[in-house]
Formats: sequence, C-alpha cells, structure tokens
Amino acid sequence: MGSFRVQGGIKLQGEIVPQGAKNEALQILCAVLLTPDTVTVHKVPNIRDVNKLIELLGFMGVAITQIDGESYSFTAANINLDYLDSADFLQKASALRGSVMILGPLLARYGRGKISKPGGDKIGRRRMDTHFTGFQKLGATFLYDKKKEIYHIDGSDLKGCYMLLDEASVTGTANIIMAAVMAEGKTTIYNAACEPYIQQLCLMLNRMGAEISGIGSNLLTINGVKALGGTVHTLLPDMIEIGSFIGLAAMTQSEITIKNVQVEKLGLIPDTFRRMGIKLEIIGDDIFIPAQKHYEIETFIDGSILNVADAIWPGFTPDLLSIILVIATQAKGTVLVHQKMFESRLFFVDKLIDMGAQIILCDPHRATVIGLDRKYPLRGIRMTSPDIRAGVALLIAAMSAEGTSIIDNVEQIDRGYQHIDQRLNALGAKIERIN
Repeated sequence: MGSFRVQGGIKLQGEIVPQGAKNEALQILCAVLLTPDTVTVHKVPNIRDVNKLIELLGFMGVAITQIDGESYSFTAANINLDYLDSADFLQKASALRGSVMILGPLLARYGRGKISKPGGDKIGRRRMDTHFTGFQKLGATFLYDKKKEIYHIDGSDLKGCYMLLDEASVTGTANIIMAAVMAEGKTTIYNAACEPYIQQLCLMLNRMGAEISGIGSNLLTINGVKALGGTVHTLLPDMIEIGSFIGLAAMTQSEITIKNVQVEKLGLIPDTFRRMGIKLEIIGDDIFIPAQKHYEIETFIDGSILNVADAIWPGFTPDLLSIILVIATQAKGTVLVHQKMFESRLFFVDKLIDMGAQIILCDPHRATVIGLDRKYPLRGIRMTSPDIRAGVALLIAAMSAEGTSIIDNVEQIDRGYQHIDQRLNALGAKIERIN
C-alpha cells in the first residue's frame, strides 16, 4: 500500500493543465465495443480506473495501440465472447465499477452480456436497477446469480420503446443509450442524465452513425441503426479535477492558473466556489485563482446559513462536495454541506476533526462546518484515504496544515488523479510517495 508524506503550509504558484475527464473516459472506452472499426480517443487520463478498463478491453480481444501519452486507438473487430465466461473476466470486471458500461455495447452488438457485481468507491449503496430496468424495457432478460453475484443478460431481440428512468443515473443513461443505438425502432428516454459527459457520448455516437436527438436535455430520442463505424474523439477536461485545484489554491493561499478548462462545460462549479468566498477570474478558457489570505462564505439573502447540496446536472456535482467541505474549514463563516446521493461520503470528516476542524456530522448526509478563518490552522496527522474524492480532500487539508501529514491508501487517489504528486510538486508542493 502506497502513502504520501505531505509537508504542509507551502504556497504554490504556476499553471496546471487538467487531465482528461475520468467519468467521460469510462463511457467512451466502453463505446468502442459498438463497432468493428477503429476509434481513436485523445486526452485519455493515465489513472488506475481507466488503465484497468483499457486492460480489460484488451483481454476481451480489442486491438489497442497507444499513439502517445494521452491518445489511443481501439479496434474491436475480434471480440472473444468466450472470455466473458472466464473467472479472469469476472475478477477484473468486479474490480472496476465503470466496467458495468460494457453491457450496453455487448447487448447492442452481440445480444448477450455477463458481468459480476462491480466494485468502486465505498460511498454507500449504488444500485444497478436503472441499468437493468432500461435493458428489460428494450426487451432484454436477465438472471442474477445471487450466490456468485453474477449478472447474465440476454439481449438478442432488443426493440426500441419509451422509458421513464427512475433516476437520472449517469452510468445508467450511458448504458441504456449504448444498448439502444442499434435496437430495432425508436427509443425515447425521459429523465435521462444530461451531464456534459453524456452529451459527449451522444455526439461521438452520432459521428459513428447513430441517430440521437435531444442531446443536452433530459429527453433523448434514439432511432436504431444497423451498424456503427469508427471515429475520433477528444475527452473534456476533468471538471472534478478543476474544482479540486480551485479548492487547493484557496486552502493553501496559492496563485494558480488552471489552463484550458472549457468553461462553458463547468456549469455551477465556478459560481459555487465564489459563494464560498473564493476569488477566481475567467481569462479566455483559463481560470486564474489569486492568492487569498481570507475568504468568507456567503449567506442566503435572508441571512440564513448557506447550504451547498449536490443535484443532478446542471446542479452541483456530488464529486466536489468533499472539496467544498474541506475548504470551508478555513473560511470565515458557516456552511451546511448536504450530500444527498451517497450515504457514506461524509464519513471522512473524522480525519478533518482530528486535524482540528470544527465540523458537526449531523447524519450520514449532512455536515455543518464552522470556518476557523485561518485563526487555528489544521495540524498534520496520519490518515487513510477512503475513496477518490475524500482522498484528494484530505490531501488538500494536509497541504494547508501545519507540520507533516501521512496519507495512506493513496491508490484510491491514483484511481482518479493522474500523477497528482508530480504535478503539484511542479507548482512547489512537497509531496513524497512512500511505501
């Protein structure tokens, strides 16, 4: 197990370029299974979850060529369906939650799929019902082997239909879209997720020959086609990494420019950080965060305490609530952080409390943070990263704290952030990777 030794209290300065979007990458890489032609993908992040999925595609028979550090070509002309029945496939797929999105392409192109219960962050229950209900409405049948935790799906006769999703699940929407693009007839998906990553997937599929309309809304219409061809696709910059860098700059009183962020795809992220009192300036397609000694949390118009909550797009993403929570510890003012979607994501606050933060964990979904206005700096401690987003929040806390911190289980951070220690060290940080 790897760890970071972090020296706190150091101000950073310079420019940083965000990696390609992790959550988009997982969808796009699964979509290469829809065609025997070559699909080229640029800005692929070099992170554990993406690398595991690329490895899994290779074992399935996809021909993969790494063009350069961030670009790959994928040719899924000779998929080995027998590999789906192997213990090796089930083991590899279960280690990665994003692997569930190979089901839609497999059903669309081959009429069957199989997968074990996927893994991922330990942030509470993350049900699969939206995926499978959507497949069933398209005509698929499935069997869940409870003892082995394996899903068997028969999609040999998929037909378009109308469906109203029970939740606007991003991965569920992506999976259903990929299953429907070659189903017979018209599919209408209402209450679809409409995140930029879903928009990117639909635009890519249309370039491959799909017929998808309503892109950017929660009502998608898909006319099934017989086959799809190859294309070239470039991933968006990772909005979660962009938000993490904004929070890092504020906490460490650093002057940082985040380059090439595609501002129009960030939604409420910049304004939410502004409500936390953080100054940021959009210059072209870059975000400049000046060094701030103090930042003050806004209140609502009637003077009541600000409540920052996650919501489906275009609401504020749940993946950045951990960052909001940690930067609030050194702000002036109080904020209620309400994590609605996942019931275990706030449990990492015990580490921040050990560092000296004033946080009241109201219940599994809500935490009240009383800002210390830097009068009482956080102190370095030893702690463990429980998941990707909490891990980066703890890294930010450690970089702002007095003294040295050790963060264990940094493999969790590596799942979502590319060479984060090297990139931050280039800005002046002192992060040492140790075993």
